[in-house]
Amino acid sequence: MRIVLLLLIILIGVMGYVRLAPTRLDARHKPALPTEVGDVQSAGGFQAARKIMAPAADVLQAVEQRALATPRTRVIEGSVEDRTITFETRSALWGFPDYTTASVQGDLLVIAGYLRFGRSDMGVNKTRILGWMTTLAPLTDPL
Repeated sequence: MRIVLLLLIILIGVMGYVRLAPTRLDARHKPALPTEVGDVQSAGGFQAARKIMAPAADVLQAVEQRALATPRTRVIEGSVEDRTITFETRSALWGFPDYTTASVQGDLLVIAGYLRFGRSDMGVNKTRILGWMTTLAPLTDPL
């Protein structure tokens, strides 16, 4: 019984830490530097770059609207006027945060997502970002 209680306390502690740990924007609220249109998978993250076919402010406004329509997502830094916006999206059960930064650089929309904890996001960032890109297709040039 004590072991079960100890494991329960540890589980609650880990869940509390994941949900209450401070947001780390130092390395995440920076525009990614793409060299070309396309997708890039990395350990714990994903980046998509598309050529925009509309004014930058309109594209970023659409990104913000689409992102905020995603469950458990909020803006944590930036704005349309800054041309860079960072969002936090939390998983439903554990509340694991993923950070997604959207920016317009020249004629490219770049959306890059990264996990906060662990080494693998199990494709969650890729799925979310490509879903956003599908919604934004009328404003971007397809691959």
